[in-house]
Amino acid sequence: MANRGPSYGLSREVQEKIEQKYDPELESRLVNWIIVQCGEQIEHPPPGRQHFQTWLMDGKLLCKLINSLHPKGNEPIAKISESKMAFKQMEQISQFLKAAEIYGVRTTDIFQTVDLWEGKDMAAVQRTLMALGSLAVTKDDGCYKGDPSWFHRKAQQNRRGFSEEQLRQGQNVIGLQMGSNKGASQSGMTGYGMPRQII
Repeated sequence: MANRGPSYGLSREVQEKIEQKYDPELESRLVNWIIVQCGEQIEHPPPGRQHFQTWLMDGKLLCKLINSLHPKGNEPIAKISESKMAFKQMEQISQFLKAAEIYGVRTTDIFQTVDLWEGKDMAAVQRTLMALGSLAVTKDDGCYKGDPSWFHRKAQQNRRGFSEEQLRQGQNVIGLQMGSNKGASQSGMTGYGMPRQII
């Protein structure tokens, strides 16, 4: 973690608002999923934002997680480093983020490396992991392990096909969005430029 002094004023207010978005219940669900998904003897971290950050900070678990969502032999991250060097760990986090984007997580749902490394926005880390879990459940390709109720299924594409005849019939219908002229009349209107008649 970076050695930063305490923030004051507006910076402190902004940081407090970011920290309020962090969800401890979601943390426990994500921890359980990561342990089940990776399928190894992974130590359960103590509860709390700080511990969750420390648990994920080296990037090893994140890389194992994204690899476990792919079939054997088709993993996106070939080598997971055990290095304790900061730049190697940050590189692993970046590799995870690239692999998650290729997997289908939207760019807007992906956290920045410093959000996790420096603990700036752990809620963003939670959002990314939630989006990844939802995608894994939705894909239903047999790689997801764990309880499917932990994540929401994403809406699937629902294409509709219309025949030429149906399309032609639709051109004859006047939609209600276009309004109606029922009950409309020009009675009581005066000509343009004429003053109102007050009696």
